[in-house]
Amino acid sequence: MRTKLILLILAFILPGIALHAQKPKMKKIFDGKTLSGWTVPDDNIWWSAGKGVLSVQSGPDKKGSILWTEKKYEDFVVTLHFRMGDGTVDSGVFLRAESPQIQIGISGSLKRDMTASPYVPGKGYPVEAKGVKDLLKLNGWNKMKIETRANTSTVWLNGKKVMTYTAEKMEKKGPIGLQLHGGKEMAIDFRKIKVGEL
Repeated sequence: MRTKLILLILAFILPGIALHAQKPKMKKIFDGKTLSGWTVPDDNIWWSAGKGVLSVQSGPDKKGSILWTEKKYEDFVVTLHFRMGDGTVDSGVFLRAESPQIQIGISGSLKRDMTASPYVPGKGYPVEAKGVKDLLKLNGWNKMKIETRANTSTVWLNGKKVMTYTAEKMEKKGPIGLQLHGGKEMAIDFRKIKVGEL
């Protein structure tokens, strides 16, 4: 009787565990040709798309810009490839709002590369990603994966887990953004941008 009861309990529990363990269905949010699905600034001179690449480059006045997804997300996984361009690259991925941001490139405040670390305005970098110097390709494509559940974000760089950070507070739902930092001369390319909802 006891064995039957255990088997009965497992029959209910195991499918739920298996369902939770399933990988999210990843969907392209960049079609490789246009900025469709993104909220493009009215005076856009920075963002362009073509041949599978989403590119951003500083304008003559070095004004900053953020390219936001039109869709808003709660818990999600976002994967993308990025390639550093000319100048001092200071970019990043915004998670639901302008804070926190996952840095890509040189920190303006620290004057060194802080790729894959979270940046929080007014608090700086509460956690520093580990092993990035050995993983980051300065002259090639890099793959970044960010998983955000509630207030916790985990980042993988080129297949290796490098950082987990829990924010004091985060927006519960919002768009994903890509950054062109103001006051810089810089360029960066993105490709293969996908999101899976958790």
